[in-house]
Amino acid sequence: MPAVASSSPLSVLAAAADLPERPDGLSEVETITLIAALRSVPDPRNARGRRYSLQAILMLALTGVMAGARSWTALAQWAREGPHQVRLCGPSPSLWTFRRVLCDVDIAAVEAALAAWVLGRRRAAARAESAGPVGPRAAERVVLSCDGKVVRGSRTTEGTATALFGVFEQRHRLVLTQRAIAEGNEIAAFAQTLDTLPDLREVLISADALHTQREHAAYLHGRGAYYLFTVKRNQPTLHAALAALPWAALDRQVRRQAGHGRVETRSIAVLSADSVPDIEQLFPHAAQVMRVIRTRTNRATGKRSQEVIYAITSLDHRQADPGLLAGWLQDHWGIENRVHHVRDVTHGEDASRIRTGTGPQLMAALRNTDLNLARLRGESNIAASQRRNAWAGSTAADTVNAA
Repeated sequence: MPAVASSSPLSVLAAAADLPERPDGLSEVETITLIAALRSVPDPRNARGRRYSLQAILMLALTGVMAGARSWTALAQWAREGPHQVRLCGPSPSLWTFRRVLCDVDIAAVEAALAAWVLGRRRAAARAESAGPVGPRAAERVVLSCDGKVVRGSRTTEGTATALFGVFEQRHRLVLTQRAIAEGNEIAAFAQTLDTLPDLREVLISADALHTQREHAAYLHGRGAYYLFTVKRNQPTLHAALAALPWAALDRQVRRQAGHGRVETRSIAVLSADSVPDIEQLFPHAAQVMRVIRTRTNRATGKRSQEVIYAITSLDHRQADPGLLAGWLQDHWGIENRVHHVRDVTHGEDASRIRTGTGPQLMAALRNTDLNLARLRGESNIAASQRRNAWAGSTAADTVNAA
């Protein structure tokens, strides 16, 4: 990783000149895209008396999170003792410096910088894939999953905790952006968060039943996007209409998979939305409706459970067949399994007691960036990646370079 000067913003060209050629084919300028992106974040401090640049503090915090730091104290120890390769003038930042700066930073600017960086890396990954064998065009669609998460360890004496709404890209398993949920209103956060993404044309947005809202369907249609929403009893009229359809008379696809000590069977049936009476009044821009019967069998006990799931989408039969819809619906929960669960278990997010200012959201953004960095390098075990970052002196820096 290029050393980040502690007294002035990084010069992209000067830093690039000092970088060696990389064997993975990335150009010199590409190796510092993340550092360059953070230049756009304004420094909340007065210019007089600054010892460390904001960019240096952010990069110290990011590499510290990559090595397992969960608190201001841990970040200060990482800055003091860790092999982070960020050059500092004088003593390393104290925990009070990390707390003061990172709790006052413009979190919207940080999120925007990180979103711009990861969108650029996703486009680069997509271009690399397009150079390979060509698959079915419908299967190449960009699919984004949306969901909210509470950072439980950030709960204050007033009883409130920071809640965040995130957007996850299914194919490359990247967190694209997140936004704080104001006053617990996750429904309002849907459009506010997606507004931070510049182009949603032809993109499919998946969400759980909470976001099966007419306003969301109209919003996505207005931006040229499509939706895939789960339908539950929070939309009682729509749910009853879907349940009453002649599903038993339809041909079904059956998928079976085994793992985690259980066998799961999914029976999938899809109908044109025209089959639903008054569908346009019930839900706008609907093209297809779907029923999935999910049966799970515990291998150890033999116990079976069954769940019936209904869904609705604005993609028609020419744009998505039942197999694609079922796969996208199942992969929606990647945001839970590959983001929320990993942040809670591997990063210890719910155990973190950072509560002040923008600190909880800033640390969540850095954890998302750690996930993105690992997955851009092809990592599947985030815990193992974190251990390597902590044990090997140059691993965290090399990971940032490779992004």
